[in-house]
Amino acid sequence: MAEKGSKSDVAATNPRGIPYAPFVDKVEDYVASRADVETTLKKFQEMISKYQFMEANKQRASVGHKEKIPDIQKTLDMVRFLKTRKPGSDPIESTFELNDTLYAKANIPPTEEVYLWLGANVMLSYPIDEAEELLTTRLSTAKQNLINCEEDLDFLREQITTMEVATARVYNWDVTVKRKEKQDQEALESTTGDDGSPNG
Repeated sequence: MAEKGSKSDVAATNPRGIPYAPFVDKVEDYVASRADVETTLKKFQEMISKYQFMEANKQRASVGHKEKIPDIQKTLDMVRFLKTRKPGSDPIESTFELNDTLYAKANIPPTEEVYLWLGANVMLSYPIDEAEELLTTRLSTAKQNLINCEEDLDFLREQITTMEVATARVYNWDVTVKRKEKQDQEALESTTGDDGSPNG
């Protein structure tokens, strides 16, 4: 039965391919005897570790998207502002950031092209309409990625909780079976002792 359950677990994933944790309704579906308990608990703990690893990665990605979105939005707003400037307008005096603590003044005449940082110390010149289109696409992609990360984080927290509950159920089942075996053994010993037969 455990083999059948694992096949369905492989097929069931969230939209980004993260597998659902198996819900342990009947422990007997996963554990045939007490000998299987330790391997099942190890397997469940391994799954919890994998979910926690994915959760940590998604948290880092989420932080990255939250930092990127305001920068993209600010750049897009500036491109839209520059787009509204008509040829022949007076230059704008502006202060721009060169570094975290270093700023410079510049006179910005009306322009038809802008330079965008693409990352990895690469800057490209774009016509203003293309730059607006590129930044709009990047902004919507970053927002969608942030939504996906948040959904995945919620999903992963649910799966971790499900696996912790499954682990507790298997452990409790093992304790119950152990206790029952001990009681059966004591009952057998007391029955043998009452008959007067030697214990030995």
